[in-house]
Amino acid sequence: MKNIFKDKVVVVTGASSGIGEAVAREFAQKGSKVILAARSGEILARIVDEIKAENGTACYVITDVSIEEECRRLIETAVSEYGTVHILINNAGLSMRAVFDDVDLGVLHRLMNVNFWGTVYCTKYALPYLVQNKGSLVAVSSIAGFHGLPGRTGYSASKFAISGFLETIRIENLKRGLHVMIIFPGFTSSNIRIHALTANGTEQGESPLEEGKLMSPVYVAKWILKGIRKKKRNKLLTLEGKLTALFQRIMPKTLDWAYYIEMSREPKSPLK
Repeated sequence: MKNIFKDKVVVVTGASSGIGEAVAREFAQKGSKVILAARSGEILARIVDEIKAENGTACYVITDVSIEEECRRLIETAVSEYGTVHILINNAGLSMRAVFDDVDLGVLHRLMNVNFWGTVYCTKYALPYLVQNKGSLVAVSSIAGFHGLPGRTGYSASKFAISGFLETIRIENLKRGLHVMIIFPGFTSSNIRIHALTANGTEQGESPLEEGKLMSPVYVAKWILKGIRKKKRNKLLTLEGKLTALFQRIMPKTLDWAYYIEMSREPKSPLK
């Protein structure tokens, strides 16, 4: 099979761990020129060094995606280093766990700023290059962006917003050859639940799930590359996700109760 990713310039946000790190490494192994973005420069430097040690091509840009100017600088750095951008992976994300009755609204603002506005900012500055190259614009979403999850209002809202944004970008560029894909993994082993915000904005500090039993970031990364290669639109990676899509149409009330019960069984669940 032809390696379509060789020498492609790929920008990955949230690349210091989890899905973002796995995606960056996967592209590098395919011969892409990868720009890793996250807030932790020390971790990014280590990952880039490891990629280079395996003869990969990569650099990093310390980036807080909630800040427009830093997103602009990220894309400008990619262009100055490698000449253009072929693929943008909007992966940076922040989660939360609190019921809306209790949550400080600042928590929702923070989630929207990182998850939604980070995607908007990076897309805004990368789009001219993506269109020029008939490239791929990708967002890593969640089942929470397909059906609301109790205790995660801000997270679900931000992921729903990303879907609406990218689907509109797709339609606006139908005649220009731009590929737009939204991928919906299941619960994936990562640091996102450890850093998830509680009702008052402090980090949760621990995961309520058994991380070792969750979907691996490498599995998700391989699906992202496969989805880009096959020009997929929206991809639900789990049976749970596919059943959610089905039950939304035929048994929406039952689905609401199913997610309520599942989320209420989590350790230290905020659901009463």
